[in-house]
Amino acid sequence: MTKVLVLYYSSYGHIETMANAVAEGARTAGATVALKRVPEIVPEAVAVKAGYKRNHDAPVATVAELPDYDAIIIGTPTRFGNMAAQMKNFLDQAGGIWARDALVGRIGSVFTSTGSQHGGQESTILATHTVLLHLGMVITGLPYSFKGQMRMDEITGGSPYGASTLADDGNGGDRQPSANELEGARFQGRHVAELAAALVAGRTRVGEIA
Repeated sequence: MTKVLVLYYSSYGHIETMANAVAEGARTAGATVALKRVPEIVPEAVAVKAGYKRNHDAPVATVAELPDYDAIIIGTPTRFGNMAAQMKNFLDQAGGIWARDALVGRIGSVFTSTGSQHGGQESTILATHTVLLHLGMVITGLPYSFKGQMRMDEITGGSPYGASTLADDGNGGDRQPSANELEGARFQGRHVAELAAALVAGRTRVGEIA
């Protein structure tokens, strides 16, 4: 059975909500899904003062387990148009995996969250793609077959690069992922799982023929 890892970092819960939707979508494609987060590296006192969410149901992932999966879907909020330091710190520890080519040919995908409508959603996803490409992964995003990303009747996240959400309501208040954004996340999870299953089946077939 295809194994998918949804690996995320979430300061305030928006990415965590999206991660659950991504995992839900991957499961509908028949994949075995692990939902895990990267460690928090912000000092406890700073996290408390900033109001970070500190109770998470998802276990903490290890870098060593990454090669166990056929696909890895990364969720990270944007920090000045790039991935959060917590996620970068985690991925920066994957040098040994890179040296062994352990992720070459696996599916990689990314989703994100920003505080504003133009807060760097696409640049964050594309910057994360760079890391996945260095690891030899096959990149997939959120194809236009998900028609929700073309909506003009509401403000919504989502682009061909990956699912996304907006965390600010425009008045400095909290905005949770919309129904359309969550559906985009589910679509991406299902899409990645289906592609990973096809790759796994192809490799198995080639092995049988050989």
